[in-house]
Amino acid sequence: MTRTALSALFSHWRRNPLQLAALVLGLAFATALWSGVQAINAEARASYASAASALGSSRPVLTGTTGTVDQDTYVALRRAGWLVSPVVEGWLPAAGGRVRLLGIDPLTAPPDAQAAGVVLSDDLSAFRGTGLILAAPDTASRLTAPGLPPVRATAGLAPGIAFVDIGVAQRLLDMQGTLTHLIMLNDQPLARTPLDAIAPELQIREGDTEAELARLTDSFHLNLTAFGFLSFAVGLFIVHGAIGLAFEQRRPLFRTLRAIGVPRGRLIGLAMAELLVFAILAGGLGVALGYLIAVALIPDVAATLRGLYGVPVEGALSLRPAWWAVGFAIAIAGTAVAGAGTLLKLAALPLLAPARPRAWARAGRLTAQAQGAGALLLGALAAGLIAWASGLVAGFAMLGALLLSAALALPLVLSSVLTIAARTARGATLQWFWADTRQQLPGLSLALMALLLALAANIGVGTMVSSFRLTFTGWLDQRLASELYVTAKTPEQAHALTEWLAPRTDAVLPIWDVETEILGAPATIYGVADHATYRNNWPILSALPDAWDLVANGQAIMINEQLALREGLSPGDPIILPQGWNTVVAATYSDYGNPTAQVLISVSELTKRFPNVERLRFGVRISPSEVDDLIRALTDEFGLPLGNMTDQASIKAFSLRVFERTFTVTGALNVLTLAVAGFAILTSLLTLASLRLPQLAPAWAMGLTRRQLAALELARAALLACLTALAALPVGLMLAWVLLAVINVEAFGWRLPMYVFPGQWIALLGLALMAAGLAALIPALRLARRSPSQILKVFANER
Repeated sequence: MTRTALSALFSHWRRNPLQLAALVLGLAFATALWSGVQAINAEARASYASAASALGSSRPVLTGTTGTVDQDTYVALRRAGWLVSPVVEGWLPAAGGRVRLLGIDPLTAPPDAQAAGVVLSDDLSAFRGTGLILAAPDTASRLTAPGLPPVRATAGLAPGIAFVDIGVAQRLLDMQGTLTHLIMLNDQPLARTPLDAIAPELQIREGDTEAELARLTDSFHLNLTAFGFLSFAVGLFIVHGAIGLAFEQRRPLFRTLRAIGVPRGRLIGLAMAELLVFAILAGGLGVALGYLIAVALIPDVAATLRGLYGVPVEGALSLRPAWWAVGFAIAIAGTAVAGAGTLLKLAALPLLAPARPRAWARAGRLTAQAQGAGALLLGALAAGLIAWASGLVAGFAMLGALLLSAALALPLVLSSVLTIAARTARGATLQWFWADTRQQLPGLSLALMALLLALAANIGVGTMVSSFRLTFTGWLDQRLASELYVTAKTPEQAHALTEWLAPRTDAVLPIWDVETEILGAPATIYGVADHATYRNNWPILSALPDAWDLVANGQAIMINEQLALREGLSPGDPIILPQGWNTVVAATYSDYGNPTAQVLISVSELTKRFPNVERLRFGVRISPSEVDDLIRALTDEFGLPLGNMTDQASIKAFSLRVFERTFTVTGALNVLTLAVAGFAILTSLLTLASLRLPQLAPAWAMGLTRRQLAALELARAALLACLTALAALPVGLMLAWVLLAVINVEAFGWRLPMYVFPGQWIALLGLALMAAGLAALIPALRLARRSPSQILKVFANER
């Protein structure tokens, strides 16, 4: 009996291969986008963990208040019994983005540090003697800049990091006599001299590199996860529709199986087994497709993480069993969610229920009321979260409630519009068209909901990205006011450069900074000269009167928007900087693209409080037409390499390239989500086509030709897509506002102005119409080519 019942259930799919394809491909596409995003996230987090283990960075470290540690201080600590290991850290230019350089002493490094183990087991004499650079194969292939020591590709090292002897690192980074920090080993001697007696300028900071990188990039990964989940939800609409339609078509079969003695529990179990088979099949296909999507997108993600956050991630993907298992699990869970309603209907099916074949042509009043109540409830939840909640998770919960509320309300809105259109229609054909369109609405509602979500996401994210691009371009024009940026090789050369440039240029502006901590978080303190370049161009958001005079006199500072939002600071508020410096906030300024805090002080205050600050970089004000001549002169007079001189236009072009690549992943996920929504419309129309014949046959018998009916089918699909796109516009704009005013502030610490781009809306409307038209084309062609005898067979049965 079980075998017969199972065979009967599967026979439906043999007779309806398009429904089977819709079910499997819909779930596969949903799983692919979700698992692809999870694969990218898993690869990035594995890189963070590898970077954290590179030097045993979970240990406490000794850092200096000036951002560096004097090498003589390290020697004094070792002699006093402190077990510490020196580290010099910086960046090397490389193809596809810079590479983090770590100078280490393998003989004193922590024994479990990844780098020390590889060096000691490799070639210690070459590492210490000839200045050999060790790096992972992918990283080594990018280190092609001239003037570098030999590079050896070494398996087992963290990606994005190059290891070199500490003396060589000091030479490459021009840090002779200074160290970045000292790693403290475990089991320090009890009799060692107190730190305050040897180096009072040093402080102990708990090290947790993996956690720091994860916190820094949490917002980026949460954004990716949100897009993956949105795509998964859109795909589930397809699966739910295919399963629900199959149930309606198989009501007589279920009744027959129950009548011949198949118990209800066994029938439900067989239906669950059927869905499980499809879930496993679609899960495998989806995970494989997800891997291909991740392989295509991981280079752009790696470039984003390296360029925007400075974290080491390579553009390669490893096969990790964890996300394969998660991909299968999410496919099975998604199938369970999509099929739960059908299984409940099957459980409640009476033994002698009459056969009621229907093609989703009737929308139940109770279902419509439940959808309306759900839309109101979720809308109220979104409004409540906007008014009272805070935090990144609350922001995404707000987005989810907003989108689901709009999706549930869509069928009711479309039904109201169609009802009004039917009342104003003149002529029998138009009245039938509007009534038939409204009758089809329940069967297409899930596909239209998927289209609404995809279009709203495209409008929202497109508005956010375009607003960011417009704002970012203007911000670059303000921040990059100098025509040329020059970096000297040594302090002596920097002094000679400033004297040589002074009479030949309008101004030479120091660009000096110190990496430190402010209020318990990483920050950068910049020194700025009192010059019109800053007063006229710096992107100030809010300020005290005479803010620049206060900064120039050392009476106040300026902070970036990130620090202001994080600590709730405004102009006039007091703030405590390193070394116990109590000062006042004079102004806040925009600082897009920077995930950390930043402070501006006068150059004189910077050099007074941080006397060891590196003084090599300058901005040069000169006529744009004279930039090329000045670059040639600096090369001839001082032997400066071209890499030490960057003109304003090159920096802007590079920054915009990084910007565009940063949002490549977002754009790709938008396109994929829209493609899945288009597939949802296609599968709904294909599965409904055969069930619509009894509704179209009377219209054909009364005089409408098959071509006219096909044209009306195309017009109906275009009309519903157009109405859905119009409904998606306010939802998308609300989504953009939440992204800019809530999500972006919580994730990155800055707020962007919102601009609207009607041209994008028109393009999306065209895409929606094209997707709906292509989806309706196949059913329309089938209808136009259907023979009259097939249509006449409809009247052979009582209906």
